[in-house]
Amino acid sequence: MAFLIFIIVISILIVVHEFGHFIVAKLLGIRVEKFVLGFGPVLFRIKRKYTEYAISLIPFGGFVKLSGDSRQEYKGNKWEYFSRPPLQRAGIIAFGPILNYVLAFLFFGLVFFIGFPTLTSKVGELIDDFPAKEAGLLPGDNIVNIDGKNIKYWEELQEIVFNKKDGALDVIVLRNNKEIKFKISPKQETIKNIFGQETKISLIGIKPKDEFIKVKYPLGASIIQGTKRLFFMTALTYKALFMMLTGGVSLKDSVTGPLGIFFITGKAAEQGIVYLLHIMAILSMSLAIFNLLPLPVLDGGHLFLLAIEKIRGRPISQTADDWVSRLGLGFIIFLALFVFYNDLVKYGIIEKVITWVNNIR
Repeated sequence: MAFLIFIIVISILIVVHEFGHFIVAKLLGIRVEKFVLGFGPVLFRIKRKYTEYAISLIPFGGFVKLSGDSRQEYKGNKWEYFSRPPLQRAGIIAFGPILNYVLAFLFFGLVFFIGFPTLTSKVGELIDDFPAKEAGLLPGDNIVNIDGKNIKYWEELQEIVFNKKDGALDVIVLRNNKEIKFKISPKQETIKNIFGQETKISLIGIKPKDEFIKVKYPLGASIIQGTKRLFFMTALTYKALFMMLTGGVSLKDSVTGPLGIFFITGKAAEQGIVYLLHIMAILSMSLAIFNLLPLPVLDGGHLFLLAIEKIRGRPISQTADDWVSRLGLGFIIFLALFVFYNDLVKYGIIEKVITWVNNIR
């Protein structure tokens, strides 16, 4: 079941991406010769007018083949890719990542509209030698207000406490339907954030009660919340990319490939449709961002070359184009192998294989 979900998730992201290229080409009157999901041996194909639609055995990718989309094939016909000016060709290329980004936006909004489980602000456990226990908080206390801000969810509570720089927190809790006020001075601790950087946060020493409530938003508010989440995750992704390039975070700890996506989607599906939609939104957004990187072979690389063509008034030479393509393809193959090997190590598959081999000797 997990494998089927994985295939469906990957296929949706790829089909949406390739459909972006496909639909703009069609609208511009460019013939699409092939629309293929996957690589390798063809399992199914059907032809409609000028276009062959096919599904191949290996689902990790896909492509759209346009008429006259290489200089060797281009014959000067108006329905060919190279008959169009750089801006129109850029539109065809850009719309694949754009549709992935739109899909991420829709999924994020859908998560907020359907509703997602979140922890309440009830105290489940108190940690020794921390100020909350010393102040007199008890397990089961429901924290309803901190520093004048009403609290319903654990996430809200964490944000206020973590960011308290100095002074005591004014905390109001509900205990047996009665409000009790506390003044709690947080303790400063140094932790590592998601990028591995050391940062100081404030802690009061409480853990949440294992109690969840479903948070839902009306349609309009869901769109707003989905947009905020998309922008937040986009900024986070670009920050992570920048830190990888500058050596701030480890590449092997920050990337994942098909194996990692398989495990992630499988676990998300076990938690429910909302978790799976959230993961799909993140994957679709990540696919858009990755494809827009200015690397040869990727959509961003093609857009970069089209920008050069627009500025120069003519494309780069065929020789230069061939070299750029070879270098780009080599880099992508190297990156794919690195990510695949990294997943094998990260998820303990190599270790399990070695153990299995040793056991059958």
